[in-house]
Order: sequence, then structure tokens, then C-alpha cells
Amino acid sequence: MSLGSNISFLRKQKKLTQEQFSERMNVTRQTVSRWESDEVIPELDRLIEMCSLFSCNLDALVRENLAEQSGIYSKIKIRRVAPFRMASYVMITPEPENDVLDYMERWAEKSGLKQMCSEVKIIGWDFPFVSQEQKHRFGLRGYAAACLLPENFKTSCCGVRYSENKEADYVVITIKEPFIQPFERIPNAYKLLLEYINANNIRGKHQEDILSCFEYEYQKNGTTFMDVFIHVDGVKAAEPFAFVI
Repeated sequence: MSLGSNISFLRKQKKLTQEQFSERMNVTRQTVSRWESDEVIPELDRLIEMCSLFSCNLDALVRENLAEQSGIYSKIKIRRVAPFRMASYVMITPEPENDVLDYMERWAEKSGLKQMCSEVKIIGWDFPFVSQEQKHRFGLRGYAAACLLPENFKTSCCGVRYSENKEADYVVITIKEPFIQPFERIPNAYKLLLEYINANNIRGKHQEDILSCFEYEYQKNGTTFMDVFIHVDGVKAAEPFAFVI
């Protein structure tokens, strides 16, 4: 994938003709054509201007295969996520994702949540408070998972932490088949979101009673998807969103 191909791909994603793009960049249509055919490399100030127009990172524009990524990642959205109740648990093990998800599945059965809900929704996020000794000597990592709870769900079942995530704005990207290359596709989703946040001068935010980030895995027509959420602040417009529990 070349720089010219990336410019062409992003221009088409923006639904701009070469003529319209040339007007935005204050150059001729022939110059745009030469950029996209790799006859001429745009000057640095032009590349920076493109990054602003396309909301992308300079390194991604120059080095990555953006067309290939488009088949894996959705367009980034900004969602205003409605409040939700959850029951969560943290594990620090060599395989914490599988271990804590299994734990929460068993808890959902024991608590009666599975009997109440046709589909139990579970979100997860990295748990960063792992010591260097745990990481390097024992190969341990931390991960948290939470079952989302309906408003009228009540249980005395222990073994989890009950809490509520307040209404908050998130930037969100969807990954198609995240577990084909999980240690590449999932971290890259976070990278794309952070690049979007920086390119659009949006503020990431850590706030009590609001998850700073989380992941939600689901199936649709036999395909696995994962939505990745990062909490942001100061956005002008956000699409209303609520988990259907």
C-alpha cells in the first residue's frame, strides 16, 4: 500500500471528487492525480493538512494500509451511553480474559440472571494494577468483566462488585472478527481511537463512576464483532446509545 493509495482511499471515504479535494487543498486537480499515482510526494505541510481533513494520524497516512483496515474496522462514532448497572469481577492470571468471563458466566447462572435474560451482556476491560513481579516473574495479567443488569433485577448472590456507570460520552469503533489476530486487531483499535481523539482535539477523561474504556463482544449473522469504547469529554454532538438488557 502506497501513500498515494491511502490519499485516494481517504478522499473517497470522504466522498470527495479529485476536483473537490483539490479545491479544499488549494491545488490543481492534476496535482491531486499525481499524488494519488505516486508521481509526486506531497510536501509535509500538505500532509498535515490532509491529516486534519481526514481525521487521521500522519504516521498512519504515510505507513499503513488504510484500505485493508477498512474491512476490519468501522468508522469511529461518538456515542452518549445511557447509565447502566453492572456486576463485575477482576482476575489476575496468565489468561485473565477467559478466566474472568467463565467466572461471570457461572455467576450469571447462580444469581438467576440467565433465567431472567435471554442473552446476558458482558463487557470487559484491562485491569492495570498488576505488579512488575506478577507480570515478569509469573506471566500474570489483569482483566475485569461485568454482567450488565436489568433495572428490575435483584439478587443476594455475592462474589461480585455492584456498581453503576453514569451517562457518558465515548468514542467507539467496531472490530470485525477480533480474535483472528487478537493481539494485533484489538490494540490497533485503541490506537485508532486515540489517534482520532488527538486529531479532533477531543479530551480523554478519567472520572469516578465512569469506565474509562471497555469492550463489548457480540455475534451477528454468524460473525463475531467487538465494540471498543473510550470515554471522552467536551464533544459537541453524540449519538444517543443504550444497551438493551
